[in-house]
Amino acid sequence: MSSTATKPPGSQLSDALARDRLGVAAIVFFMMSAAAPLTVVAGVVPTGLAVTGLTGIAIAFLAVALVLAIFSVGYVAMARHIANAGAFYAYIAQGLGRPIGVGASWVALLSYNMFQVASYGGFGAIAQPLFLDWFGVDAPWWGIALIAWALVAILGVRDVAVNGKVLATLLVAEIVLTLVFAFAEIFTDGFTPSTAALDPGTLVGAGSGALLVMAVTGFVGFEQSVVFSEESRDPRRTVPRATYIAVAMIAVIYAFASWAMISAAGDNVVQRAGEEGPELFFNLAAVPLGSAALHLGHILFLTSLIAAMISFHNIIARYMFSLGREGVLPRAFGRTVPGTGAPKNGSLAQSAVGLIVIVAYAVFGWDPLVQLFFWGGTGGGLGVLLLVTITSFAVIGYFARKPEGEDVLHRVVAPLISSVALLVMSYLAIDNIAGLLGVEPGSTPAIVVPLSFAVLLAGGILWALYLRSARPQIYNGIGLGSRSATTTGGFAAALNETESR
Repeated sequence: MSSTATKPPGSQLSDALARDRLGVAAIVFFMMSAAAPLTVVAGVVPTGLAVTGLTGIAIAFLAVALVLAIFSVGYVAMARHIANAGAFYAYIAQGLGRPIGVGASWVALLSYNMFQVASYGGFGAIAQPLFLDWFGVDAPWWGIALIAWALVAILGVRDVAVNGKVLATLLVAEIVLTLVFAFAEIFTDGFTPSTAALDPGTLVGAGSGALLVMAVTGFVGFEQSVVFSEESRDPRRTVPRATYIAVAMIAVIYAFASWAMISAAGDNVVQRAGEEGPELFFNLAAVPLGSAALHLGHILFLTSLIAAMISFHNIIARYMFSLGREGVLPRAFGRTVPGTGAPKNGSLAQSAVGLIVIVAYAVFGWDPLVQLFFWGGTGGGLGVLLLVTITSFAVIGYFARKPEGEDVLHRVVAPLISSVALLVMSYLAIDNIAGLLGVEPGSTPAIVVPLSFAVLLAGGILWALYLRSARPQIYNGIGLGSRSATTTGGFAAALNETESR
């Protein structure tokens, strides 16, 4: 479909994303690839056990899945009325007002970028000793990370369907391996079913906020169904089905695999997690399966990280496309690649951010595993939790004004229940942020991570208010996507006007 054929008269739509490219299965692959099942089970869970000392992760996964499923009732109902690649940004703008929507979009960009760059750190740090063992090559972590970065950058400007096929292949392999390894751990000597991993009491005790954010981190990506709504076939049906399927599959895989690992490791699971890190899951499975399984697990662990990189890269590029299309960001971000419909400049910008972070960590000698992979993933998880919470309230606000077409369960009951639950979870997460990051309360990371989200939210709100007074035509189109009704102006024009005054 050519770009000229997709530009409605008087619209801000610089180019259109490719239409009718993705079905339910393809969107589920994108969602679950961002969730990265093997990365979470083998990487996030052991690291979280070591840092926090909390073992109730399995029940936390199930609790978070329940809350997100309730949230999704109103979320996908809103998707039936709004098809916009901006997802959270568009929903919040139309549910709670344009200024909060723009502020939320800035928070979303930071949160997803934290996940994206965290994956580079994890990939490089974990692959470095493996490359030495397999090939006798002692490459620096950042050199290995740059190889993955180049692959993701190339795929980022390709047809979204190509990315979907790559993710499908990688995801099926890692899910199968995760389940096979988890079942194998049940047959290890000394396996004792863990009650601590499923103890509901851990959800309300000390450190519960840290536990819940760890669990939320594992589900990041479930909201992607809406991000791809403009490129899906029949989004009114595709988006809800993909969302519920992904949440259910993620919950079952995570809860079962983490319970099996904790049960197989026994009472000293926290100590072993600290000593073995991501190797714990593989080492336990290698006892009944042998060393060949260990090597296969390592390979798929790395491909899992690559899949997550590809998925988050696509999310970020589409967020930037949505903001550029409406003039909230420079309009150049609202351009797509002719023929493929890929959001070109948003993709290139994300590649530049990834490159800058990799180079910076290499130059300053920062720890890519803890200070990039774990801190970045954890911070991104907190950001997404805050966004989901705000969006839940936005659903209530939207249907309060436009109740037509949805029943009271979708408009009021489910959104209200999820809003209260998510608000409590967000409070606990912020209150436990130091323990979650493994730092002292009041330390720089414990302050900077939540403060950065607050600063960006405020900055986005102020920018929207400026647009309202200086560029009302841009402001009025915020959150409307392809229905935005201006042809000139935007971020760059507003800046130019400011400079000329």
